[in-house]
Amino acid sequence: MKKSTIYSISLGLAALLLLIILWKIFMENISEAGIFFLAFFALLAFGFSGLKAFKNLVFTVMIFAGVVAALYYPNLFTEIGGFKLTVLIIPLIQIIMFGMGTSMSVNDFAAVFKTPKGVFIGVSAQLMIMPLVGFALAKISDFPPEIAAGIVLIGCSPSGVASNVMAYLANANVALSITITSIATLLAPFITPVLMKFLAGEFIEIDILTMMWSIIKMIILPIGAGLLFNRLRGDKAKWLDRAMPIISMLAIGIIITIITAAGRDSLLDIGGILMVLVLIHNLFGYALGYWYARLFKMTEQDSRTIAIEVGMQNGGLASGIANSLGKIATMGLAPAVFGPLMNITGSILASYWHGKTIEVSEDVVSEKV
Repeated sequence: MKKSTIYSISLGLAALLLLIILWKIFMENISEAGIFFLAFFALLAFGFSGLKAFKNLVFTVMIFAGVVAALYYPNLFTEIGGFKLTVLIIPLIQIIMFGMGTSMSVNDFAAVFKTPKGVFIGVSAQLMIMPLVGFALAKISDFPPEIAAGIVLIGCSPSGVASNVMAYLANANVALSITITSIATLLAPFITPVLMKFLAGEFIEIDILTMMWSIIKMIILPIGAGLLFNRLRGDKAKWLDRAMPIISMLAIGIIITIITAAGRDSLLDIGGILMVLVLIHNLFGYALGYWYARLFKMTEQDSRTIAIEVGMQNGGLASGIANSLGKIATMGLAPAVFGPLMNITGSILASYWHGKTIEVSEDVVSEKV
């Protein structure tokens, strides 16, 4: 049997399961649909893996499978033999950051001096647009203070590795994307606590120095270790370059699943409204980031890059901060919802831009103005 046929059968079975799920919902038996949801997402992910146009959505589909598993069977993802799984969140983030460090070198930061305008505009857009939009949404949400603070938190976090992937798929400036992510991430231990103090201080008490140290442990130390490892290994251990992206994606999936399980009850109460607000936050990031860049006469390619960098935040880091404050079940909800949604919208935007030709003449003119 051809592989294409197997993928088609998988998608066909997924469609059948979707009908069963819709029937369960119609009959008001959604509480019994857990196993059908899990099978649906598993078959959908396998089917998408064989289609070039949808391959980029496989990771997102698997994230949704993890979220569903956490909602239906939360006890499996909160504690095992007395060991609370939330303890794993910070070490998993440190592994992700270590992987980021191993893919970098000191020379990567030379791009700051080669394209200072793009880096400055990208980083400044991140530091202004998403925090302010997050604050506005938190104010109008009428959520409990800790959950509202989580919306601000995702806005005050830097972009993550996912933005670099989407920049590549969107025919954007990947080198600029990586540089903005790196600089914003390294600034996070110092900028994020200050932004949270000013914007989320009315929702929860923020200790700037405590938050600063927790972020340094999650970001600076593991990235530094990764940079050092990358320098010492030379041409050895190249297998790590192939393994770390897979390990990072697995770690992100585990983090989101654990957070969802920990905050299940709150999520079931406000999940729909929170999803809408998080989606607005994400889409405003893309739109305002793009037009902010165009305002400063950045090229189309660089404007796409900055739009993606602004719209896609590091939900894992935000979750780690929430966990370090002991508020993973409340403050961690917005980051948990933001992660899967931004991967879907980012994939859609990247696919749209991938098929849209960049007018070279337009970029040349804008660079000269």
